[in-house]
Amino acid sequence: MLEYEAVIGLEVHLHLNTRTKAFCGCSTEFGKEPNTQTCPVCLGLPGSLPVFNQKALYYAIKVALALNCKIQKYTKFDRKNYFYPDLPKNYQISQYDLPLSLGGLLNIDTPAGIKPIGITRVHMEEDAGKLIHEAGGSLVDFNRTGVPLLEIVSEPEINSPEEAYQYLSTLKSIIEYLDVSDCDMEKGSLRCDANISLRPKGEKKLGVKTELKNMNSFKGVKDALAYEIKRQTGLLESGAGIIQETRLWEAKELKTLPMRTKEGAKDYRYFPEPDLPPFIVTEPMIREIKDSIPELPHEKCSRFVKEYGLSEYDARILVASRYDAVFAEECFNAYSGKEKKQVANWFIGPLLAEANSRNVRISQLGISCAGLLELLGFVERNEVSHLSAKVVLTEMIDTGKTASAIVKEKNLIQISEGSELNEIVEQVISENQKSAADYKSGKENALMFLVGQLMRKSKGKANPKIARALLKERLDA
Repeated sequence: MLEYEAVIGLEVHLHLNTRTKAFCGCSTEFGKEPNTQTCPVCLGLPGSLPVFNQKALYYAIKVALALNCKIQKYTKFDRKNYFYPDLPKNYQISQYDLPLSLGGLLNIDTPAGIKPIGITRVHMEEDAGKLIHEAGGSLVDFNRTGVPLLEIVSEPEINSPEEAYQYLSTLKSIIEYLDVSDCDMEKGSLRCDANISLRPKGEKKLGVKTELKNMNSFKGVKDALAYEIKRQTGLLESGAGIIQETRLWEAKELKTLPMRTKEGAKDYRYFPEPDLPPFIVTEPMIREIKDSIPELPHEKCSRFVKEYGLSEYDARILVASRYDAVFAEECFNAYSGKEKKQVANWFIGPLLAEANSRNVRISQLGISCAGLLELLGFVERNEVSHLSAKVVLTEMIDTGKTASAIVKEKNLIQISEGSELNEIVEQVISENQKSAADYKSGKENALMFLVGQLMRKSKGKANPKIARALLKERLDA
């Protein structure tokens, strides 16, 4: 039986966070009443003429340079013609044969090491409106029409859903550092379409391509690609063959459904935008924008390893979010101890767990640098157990109280005095005589079970090292 290889290319559409739209002065603010942020230009009314937003060009070049693309000195806009209810002009201002930039590169982490993924092009365009489907019909909101978009097209060099997820996560992180978009998929600021085909392993020729749409999260992209690999493999093994089409991802049913046969460039009837002249991007402009690019995630990762003695794994987690990286570095610099790893452990452990459970970034938990280091101090002085400190952290986030106030209020100061623990030691041995006998017969794991029982009986307040030593001493005697 043939073994198949997936070939995946991704098209990412990115809202640029300019105050006004790409070709008019209408606001881009999200969440306003439908159809209140429109004008004759973005609605394509007769006699209206577009004027290009210079900030959008600046941001577009910034992204292209960060992705190692070559900026085209001579570029132009084109009309992409198609009919759809959310497109009031019946065409979209986009770029076709002379895009802003070509030939970039994005490195992603894979189990086999760093893998370079080619960037075909980064080009500029405008967004369409938004269709709102309700029972009995559909409504359209034109507020989004004309919002400046970047389309970032990868080469078909991604070979698994996991690599696609890593590509998107890495791309989002870079864009966040550039501060050109909020990358909020719930608002539609970042959207992704995927092209996928299968071919026998070892073959160079590409298979028949399917385009996937309607994926509203990176996990959705990953799941949709996994489903499509399974679906296409089944078709190829049965001899049915694959047709070129666009399919929609249905997240509730966890499957893709056919939408339409795929159009080609000739179906869109591209032609140069007559109301916008071609323009030239100068070298001084490129240099100025290049100089404004901040330290990017991979650069910050290398610096964190070198300056703070972190492992590359820890550093990668910390720099994934620009805002979390800033917060982590503030804590590293304020921490009086030599081992910054102690702080990093709290970031990639309890803090990250709290952030994930609340669907926010670490920097959005409401914990200050001083507050975190105060809590860490309790642990390092052996005044509060690590387990109790996690309880304190949750309470700090939920209530906004300080660590010291919560420790005092809940009486969480760790019991380190042997005299206070001896009584609990005797109770634990008395109540778990089989485990005590197992330890005496050479089963070391039984001792850890008894330590766990002691911690439970002391409500997490016992110093685990001292508890273990006292239990061992008592049992050995």
